[in-house]
Amino acid sequence: MGLTISHTARMTAPEPLVFDPVTGVLTGATLLEGTLVRLMRAGARMTSAMSYRGFAAGCRLLKTVAPDRAIQVRLGPDAAFSFPFADGYWSLLLDPHYRYERDINLLFRGIADADYTLVDCGANFGYWSTLVTSRLYGAHRSVAIEPSSRNFKILSNNASLNGGRFQPLQNAIGSKPGTARLSGSKHEAMTIAGDAAEGGEDVSVITLDSLIGPHLDLKGRFVIKLDVEGVEIEALRGGQRLLETDCVLICEDHGNDRNHTISRHILDHTSLDLFCFDPQTRRFEHLEDVSSLDRIKTSTNWGYNVLATRSRFWSQRIRAIDPDKIPDSSGL
Repeated sequence: MGLTISHTARMTAPEPLVFDPVTGVLTGATLLEGTLVRLMRAGARMTSAMSYRGFAAGCRLLKTVAPDRAIQVRLGPDAAFSFPFADGYWSLLLDPHYRYERDINLLFRGIADADYTLVDCGANFGYWSTLVTSRLYGAHRSVAIEPSSRNFKILSNNASLNGGRFQPLQNAIGSKPGTARLSGSKHEAMTIAGDAAEGGEDVSVITLDSLIGPHLDLKGRFVIKLDVEGVEIEALRGGQRLLETDCVLICEDHGNDRNHTISRHILDHTSLDLFCFDPQTRRFEHLEDVSSLDRIKTSTNWGYNVLATRSRFWSQRIRAIDPDKIPDSSGL
């Protein structure tokens, strides 16, 4: 589907710059903005066969002439997601063929009818909180936790864009409460791991267990998405009570980690069952060891996800998910 552009006059304050991937319509765009969006869409298509290597570099080049404004992508009838124009990470959403974290999208669509709260740790700009709280994904409650002040500003804006239906918290997640130094050159890879770095910021650290009471009721069910850039094991240590509840944990096991560190830790040091989406069987498979990950993790610049739970309910739901029965899962 081609890109249709509705240009906006600049005599008054501009209308929001909005892209609808379903219709291909970009509204509120100037001629320059429409041209740049076309280039980003073409760049996404060209780099898709290479796991999008080079796309971010192209966006950095375009950013030198891009406007200093946000673009909203319509993720669904009641889901709007905003990010800076020519952002090298999220601008892939401008390509209608692109699907962010297809396996996790499959999970959330497959459990839309379940009653749960999303605990979105390392929420970044709030992509998953925006979707999970929408009607298509079951209109669930979400607590979106993000330590970066710059990211948190955009996260809070996205919460407002969607009627304030998820709760943003500005914190990092760790093994114990305190303060840590957050650093990183990319907004999607900010971390409190390692030595304190210049140019970062001090952030408040909380534990998963500290969410119990103020934000979470132990009687509920939870999906905990733990995207905390290298401190996953510390986060698990600070969530012993929460992990004993009726919950399922989503952790990134990055493609460049050939030792599969987080998966090994879960298998060796917890009582949680481990699952991962296997492209060969097109199912979330129960992993007894990490050997299957050597085959599944084919790209070193891509994030892969594992699911961990001790809950019979969640284990049954995960095993039952069938991509053939869920719309928009043909690419898995």
